[in-house]
Amino acid sequence: MNHVQKSERKPRVAVVFGGRSSEHGVSVVTAASVLRAIDRDRYDVLPIGITTEGRWALTADEPERMAIEDRRMPSVEQVTDHEGAVVLPVDPGSREVVYTEPGAVPKALGEVDVVLPLLHGPYGEDGTLQGLLELSGVPYVGAGVLASAVGMDKEYMKRIFTSYGLAVGPYTVIRPREWERDPAAVRARIGEFAAEHGWPLFVKPARAGSSFGISKAEGPDALDAAIEEARRHDPKVIVEALLRGREIECGVLEFEDGPRASVPAEIPPVSAHDFYDFEAKYIDSAEGVVPAPLTPEQTARVQELAVQAFEAVSCEGLVRADFFLLDSGEFVINEINTMPGFTPISMYPRMWQESGVDYPQLIDLLIQAALRRSTGLR
Repeated sequence: MNHVQKSERKPRVAVVFGGRSSEHGVSVVTAASVLRAIDRDRYDVLPIGITTEGRWALTADEPERMAIEDRRMPSVEQVTDHEGAVVLPVDPGSREVVYTEPGAVPKALGEVDVVLPLLHGPYGEDGTLQGLLELSGVPYVGAGVLASAVGMDKEYMKRIFTSYGLAVGPYTVIRPREWERDPAAVRARIGEFAAEHGWPLFVKPARAGSSFGISKAEGPDALDAAIEEARRHDPKVIVEALLRGREIECGVLEFEDGPRASVPAEIPPVSAHDFYDFEAKYIDSAEGVVPAPLTPEQTARVQELAVQAFEAVSCEGLVRADFFLLDSGEFVINEINTMPGFTPISMYPRMWQESGVDYPQLIDLLIQAALRRSTGLR
């Protein structure tokens, strides 16, 4: 009888969001959208928020409390009234989630069948959470440990793209010890890079997203401040040459027969912003054009390249691949995101909406893909 009850129950999805990175608020907004749209007739949902300090918290299933208000991003603390912690046992033989608080008997919250990790940035999108879930034996949506780590590190991502024959723009990396031991040598090296590729240069944290910590350095005098701003988010910094062209994005989604690409989108220049920064993305809601006004040949090419990037990094589930279409007609890949922004107005869901996959269906396809996979080597 117990076996029948277990087989007939709805799959239980733990929606995990928040986290310790600077993209905490973006993750909370993403989770609110998913909680509104996930099919409750098909799935049992357990929302789990990770606070900015790293505590796994039992949160209210109330997405209306997770919105941007007065240009301020929300936090997990807004949707948890509990001081205890949620614990996912590191035991492949048990998927029982437990809630603990000081002085009280631990409370079982039931088994979890799949985790939907909606975290962006370090401590969530970078392979760390994926490693925990692998140890726990719980299937999860999206890329595995290696692909998640590579997808977060812009240097190694570009190295892998290059090894697979994908074109990337000129870049150089500033490692932590270099800047700490001999900043003059770093300035000289960046000066040589600029002499070859020109100013301005884009200075970025090597392992952050949502355009946090990015500066457009117009000349040598702006370099130190740009490096220090990037280092507030990551001790490793990547410096990229300016690429003149159109910004094109393409979504990749894993179906039963393999990954497919969506129609592409274009991010037009934002008049009030120097580049597509955090404010343009999330506060002022820069409007992308879907589908991108490309020729059929250009559309087919960028879709082909997006799937190649997905496969090169050994991704699973989903990816948003970002390109520049240069004046020469060449597509240059800028980066991939293994857990892209996922609100209904985010570019990834919008591209799939235009491709015939609506938002609730998109969530369902991702969960089903995760349930088909096992953890471990695959």
